[in-house]
Amino acid sequence: MSAPVSTVEDAIQAALATVNDPEIRRPITELGMVRSATIAASGVVRVELLLTVVGCPLKDKLRTDITTAVAAVPGVTGVEIDFGVMSPEQRQSLQSQLRGGGATEEPVIPFAQPGSRTRVYAVASGKGGVGKSSVTVNLAAALAARGLAVGVVDADIYGHSVPRMLGTEARPTRVEDMIMPPQSHGVKVISIGMFTSGNAAVVWRGPMLHRALQQFLADVYWGDLDVLLLDLPPGTGDVAISLAQLLPNSEILIVTTPQTAAAEVAERAGSIALQTHQRVVGVIENMSWLELPDGSRMEIFGAGGGTAVAESLSRTIGAPVPLLGQIPLDTRVREAGDAGNPVVLADPESPAAQALGTIADRLALRRESLLGKPLGLKPAGR
Repeated sequence: MSAPVSTVEDAIQAALATVNDPEIRRPITELGMVRSATIAASGVVRVELLLTVVGCPLKDKLRTDITTAVAAVPGVTGVEIDFGVMSPEQRQSLQSQLRGGGATEEPVIPFAQPGSRTRVYAVASGKGGVGKSSVTVNLAAALAARGLAVGVVDADIYGHSVPRMLGTEARPTRVEDMIMPPQSHGVKVISIGMFTSGNAAVVWRGPMLHRALQQFLADVYWGDLDVLLLDLPPGTGDVAISLAQLLPNSEILIVTTPQTAAAEVAERAGSIALQTHQRVVGVIENMSWLELPDGSRMEIFGAGGGTAVAESLSRTIGAPVPLLGQIPLDTRVREAGDAGNPVVLADPESPAAQALGTIADRLALRRESLLGKPLGLKPAGR
């Protein structure tokens, strides 16, 4: 006996299931956002949709995506959408669903759990002005362009600049105690700059910095990330220490310039791994040289700083710390960052973008843990 032919109502539900919430990136039917969907004799479909919050910033995109999906169903002549808002109980249920269970007294950081498959890179430097934030946003954009799910935490609380460099002016959406991060160029991003008024300064001490970082990691709904990058403040202060406590499995990327003075300070930033028991995944030398019109190179900040840092840290830590790449000085990096369009996307053929892309390729290689996984071994027969 053949299977029954699907009704128009079934087809409409199937169409709605293809529409993802723009922030959560999961089907609206799965999230309980579709209250009802009915079709009139005239063929007009009326959809009642429950938004997570009043004034949802992506309401228009939801309207467009739903209309496009449902209008493609044979027999549908029009689509009307009525927007409502979830009740507090419905939002709590959604929050519990996304977090995989009930709420706990202390927020859980998913990246610190034993089963997490997310690679966490903390981008650090000994001093400011070496281009650490530019490196972070370009690596994030390059990894996202390679099809990975990527997030960025702007942990440089005092000197936050990631939102501008990634070109996002959107504010996070709050669902109960959960924060939905804005996205730009396929990268989810959170920054204290999204919660301050204008260009106001942040004047906090250690405990407040620790709590802010904890909230960025636990209260933000990141979904299933392949890579999480944290743009740390320069030096070895409170945030670096808090990160080691909150994410002991995070790996450190050291950014320096070729200058001897900068390299010496960068070594101190990397040597914190001895105390925190973190892995230094490598060194990135930024502003390595300026390519002149005749093809020659001008080493404005000297030469050899990145290699010196990598060799020194290898000796200090007792494990290989490679020089992951050298990025030439290029005004296009600065221009693209100011425009909110990372140079790896704006001018992918430029020398700086090529160098950043090569580093991203090295970081994209996932090392999966074998802890708790069956190895498929069987005892040999006797």
